[in-house]
Amino acid sequence: MYSYFQGKLVEKTPTYAVIDCNGVAYMIHISLNTFSKIKDEEKCKLYTHLSIKEDAHTLYGFFDEAERILFRHLISVSGVGTNTARMMLSSLSPLEITNAIIANNVSVLQSIKGIGGKTAQRIILDLKDKIAKISSDKDFLVVEHNTKREEALSALVMLGFNKIAVEKMLDKIIRSEAATITVEQLIKLALKNL
Repeated sequence: MYSYFQGKLVEKTPTYAVIDCNGVAYMIHISLNTFSKIKDEEKCKLYTHLSIKEDAHTLYGFFDEAERILFRHLISVSGVGTNTARMMLSSLSPLEITNAIIANNVSVLQSIKGIGGKTAQRIILDLKDKIAKISSDKDFLVVEHNTKREEALSALVMLGFNKIAVEKMLDKIIRSEAATITVEQLIKLALKNL
C-alpha cells in the first residue's frame, strides 16, 4: 500500500523512527540495521511494509529496498512473524542472513534470539531458491564464493577464533573496504577488531 515515506526525521530510536511528511507524522518500526544507517539528517527516506492485523496496522521501515525484500521473504515463512523478522534483521545484516540461507548455515540463524533449530531449517528450506534467484539479480545481497574471505576465515579459525564472530567481522570489513583489499590486509584488520 505504501512504498516509502520521505520527510523530516523527527525522532529516531533503535526500534522506531518518526517521519514528518508535510505535517503528518508516521511512526515506523525499524531494525537495528536501518537504525545504524539512518543519519541524523533532516531528510529521511524509508521503504515501508504495512502489516495489517485484527488489532493493529503497523508500518515497518527499511533503509534500502534489499532489506525490505528480505523482510518480506522472511515473513512468508510459516512461524516467522513481523517481529521475528525484525529481530533477525536487528541481529544480523541482510548480507549475513542471505549468506546463511544460501550456505545452509542453521547455526548462524539459530544464534538469533527466538529462532530455534526447526524454524532455522524451515527458513532455509523455504527461502534458499528464492534468495539464490534474487542474489543473481541483485549482487549487493550476496558475496558469492569470495575466495579472499574464505582464505581469511580459514586462517582466523585455525588461530582459534570463533567462526561466527570471524564471519561477521570479515563481512563488515569487506563491506566497508575497497574490493582491492588483499587477504593479508583482511586478516590484519580482522585481528585488530576481534
